Amino acid sequence: MSETTLYDLKRAAERRIQASGSNSFKLDVEILTEYAFDLSRGRQFLEQSRVIEDAEIRRFNDLVMRRAAGEPIAYIVGEQEFWSLPFKVNEHTLIPRPDTETLIEASCKYIPDEELTILDIGTGSGCILLSILSEKPNASGIGIDQSEGAILVAQENAGALSLGERASFQVTDIFDDWAGERFDMVVSNPPYIPSGDLAGLMKDVKDYEPETALNGGSSGLIFYERIIALAPEILKEDGLLAFEVGIHQAEDVAAIMDDNGFFDIFLHEDLAGVQRVVTGFHGKR
Repeated sequence: MSETTLYDLKRAAERRIQASGSNSFKLDVEILTEYAFDLSRGRQFLEQSRVIEDAEIRRFNDLVMRRAAGEPIAYIVGEQEFWSLPFKVNEHTLIPRPDTETLIEASCKYIPDEELTILDIGTGSGCILLSILSEKPNASGIGIDQSEGAILVAQENAGALSLGERASFQVTDIFDDWAGERFDMVVSNPPYIPSGDLAGLMKDVKDYEPETALNGGSSGLIFYERIIALAPEILKEDGLLAFEVGIHQAEDVAAIMDDNGFFDIFLHEDLAGVQRVVTGFHGKR
């Protein structure tokens, strides 16, 4: 009976995942191999002639089948890197994406190295708030979300990153008679995909990521309108509001902010040149 090597196993996995339509099949297999066998990508090359046991083959192929069915790699391995930090993710949270790092960069530009408080609306995995706090050691913050499952993930991430003393997380609907404190800064990556566009999303997004974190209503702007309207209740005088926005939404969001008394509104581009973040201050000019 012929023996299956790591090389054989990986090539078969690549063919299966490629046939499912993934354009990242080689990277997918490298990540799954690292997860299943605790082998870095460099070690995988050095150990490609290693003979794999039947039980290991079955476990690995189960992971491959999940990926071939469309499940995102981050959910399979339970983790996604963001801002060079590891974040636990699961079906209760969006998977952090490189585009969102633009929100971290823009926010940190405005945060002085002094004590201040931050509110993260729709915190999900907590990646936005925790990434900012990792850069600003004198800041503290609260992340809120309507999903209890997401809050549990965010709390775990805060502990793993040793940020639990400066970050807290609450299951809260901010639109339900907010009576909390005011903050120096509010950040949010709210749901912004128009409801009519949800059906056209990629399978690994629409079938696996939480719809409540994607659906921005018929216009895609409903949560921006609601958060901006709440600004006087959640921001301190001259406090900063920073949003991630979808493609072609930046100018609309900026206009809503302008209509609601914000000033020094600025549109920030991501690495692809897309206007990805909108910031502005609320209070006295």
